[in-house]
Formats: sequence, structure tokens, C-alpha cells
Amino acid sequence: MMLTAVSLFMWIKRTLPILFAVVAIAAAVFLLVQLRKHAPPEPARLLPAADGFLYVNLKWIRTFSATSPVPSVSHDPDYERFLQETGFEFERDLDQAALAVHYPAAWNGGTGGSAPEPRFSEVFVGKIDSDRLTAYLKKLAASTESYRNTEIYSIPLEGRTVRVAILSVDTVAASNHEDPNLIRGIIDRSRKLASPFAGPIFLRQYYKKLPLASLAWAIVRTEPTAKNSVFSSASLILQKPTVVAISARYLTALHLRVEAFTATENDARALTERAGAFLNVFHAATGDVQAGGTGNLPSDDDMKRFFDSARVEQHDDRVVLTATLPTGFLKKLLEAPPAEATQPAPEPPAPAKRR
Repeated sequence: MMLTAVSLFMWIKRTLPILFAVVAIAAAVFLLVQLRKHAPPEPARLLPAADGFLYVNLKWIRTFSATSPVPSVSHDPDYERFLQETGFEFERDLDQAALAVHYPAAWNGGTGGSAPEPRFSEVFVGKIDSDRLTAYLKKLAASTESYRNTEIYSIPLEGRTVRVAILSVDTVAASNHEDPNLIRGIIDRSRKLASPFAGPIFLRQYYKKLPLASLAWAIVRTEPTAKNSVFSSASLILQKPTVVAISARYLTALHLRVEAFTATENDARALTERAGAFLNVFHAATGDVQAGGTGNLPSDDDMKRFFDSARVEQHDDRVVLTATLPTGFLKKLLEAPPAEATQPAPEPPAPAKRR
């Protein structure tokens, strides 16, 4: 009996540390998975601090439009030269894109410095031929800088300097911000282990408020008083600085959600009333859309279903607008525009007969 008790004690003594270790590892993995669910996508976490962020995962568009290819991007001479020299076609090879928007400092202390208009930083993920892209960048660059074994190509473009760096076999970063430290910061973050705690504070604060499985989204700080800005046209609705989170996810149909975070409940109430009034105006206008749709315009039935699904609600100091984009509506928008019909050239008049 004593031997059995001693054996049991020794077995427990040997087993408990292993059991605790397994439980600790399982708990750590579970915690990491939960954190990653609420962490921005890796390309977005590489971006610097900014006043707005946009992200899109283009794989879902290709999956959705498998039977009808994504419309081609217009091939102007510069894009055609880029395509020929790098082999990279955006509508075919780009998988993810994350973009940071830097407002001018004059826009209530934006992150864009002394620039008179917004600047941008981007991270692109896709199928990249590194050798061809490197040769193309070397040809355009006015200068290059080696930083942490990564080449930064400084390319003059329209009075600005665009800095480009190839981060890995499938990832490229670029920034036209005047501060070269922004592109260096992206390189630094790309060299660290992926962490759910990484990324700009503003992005992490509001990303967790987006619906899960949002494959396209934008989080921006609006500045209605900024002159000559994109917010000027929206100033009738967004009359005060507001953080707006826009998201889209596909669940048998495209579900859109716009959430505005205001300073007070009174601001949210006023915004709800203005948004509702504008929504009613557009809803009433759907009767003017031609039945069946023309070109890339959705049919009036799809438009009606879209506006019928739209809802504006107030939740304390937040305003939430939701709508569902019917499948037919989305497919119509993704279709390539019809080729313009060309009129046959008039036949030359028959020569007059000589008398």
C-alpha cells in the first residue's frame, strides 16, 4: 500500500509540470489567435501613423467574379510601360493593398507635415517579379539608399519624391511623404515578428470596431473645415470632425456598414437626422433609374432593394448606417463597360459619269 502511494506521488510529481506546460502553451495559442482576430491585417500593421487608413483584399473580388473577369485598368502610356517592364498587372496580380493618408499639418495638425495636400504611404502584396521590378525602379530612381539591407529608390514624380522599397518576394512599400523616416519605419516593422499589438494606435483603436471578415474597409478622421479637400463635398452631413469607419464583407451579398464616432450624443442625433434626410432623397430618386439598367448601371430593382435595405440608427454617440448590395448590383458594377459602337464610315460618293 505504501509502495502504491509512493508510486502515485512520483507519477503526479513527474506529470504535473508537463500538464501545466501543455495548458500554458494552449492558453497562449488561444490568446494569440483571439488577438489576431482583432488585429489589423499584416500590410496595414506595417504602415506609419496617419490620419486615415484604407485596406482591400482583392482575392475576394476575383473569387466573386470568377465567371466574369475584373475590369481592366485603363492602360495609359506610363502604366503600359510599367506593365511591359515589370510584368505586374494590378487587376491580375495585386492581392492586398493597404494605404495610409497623411493630412497636411494645416488640417488641424495632420501627419503630412508642411505639404499643401495629403500625402500617402502604401504597402502592396501580390505576385511580384523582384528582378524585373528592381530593374524598373533603378531606371526611374534619381538616387538610392541602402537601409537594413533593403534598397530605397527615390523617384521624382510631379514635384514630389516617391520612395519605394521591396520588402520581400511578395511585398512592396512606397511613400511620397517628405520625411524619409516613414519608409524606413515600414522596413523596420517588416523585419520584426508579426505581432497583433503592432500598427498605429489610431488604426488599432478603431479596427476592432469593424465587423469580422471585413475584406475592404476604411478608417478616416474627417476634417469638414479643410479647404479644397475631399471633405468639402460631405460637409453638409459631416459638419464636425468625426472618425468614420467604413467596411464591406460578403455573405451571399455585399454588406456595407458606415459607423461615425461623434463627440457627443447630441452630435450623433443631429448627424442621424441629416443622414436620414439624404437617404430619403436618394431613395426617392431611384424611380428615375431606367428599368433593367444601362451599361454598368444596375437595374432599378437592384437600386430599390439597395435603398430599401439601408438603415440609419443612433447608438449613444455613434451613428451606424447599414445597407446590403444585391448580387446583381455588384456583378453589374464589376462588368467591363460595353465597347462603344462605331459608326461605319460613309462610302465615298460615286464618281460622276462623263457625258
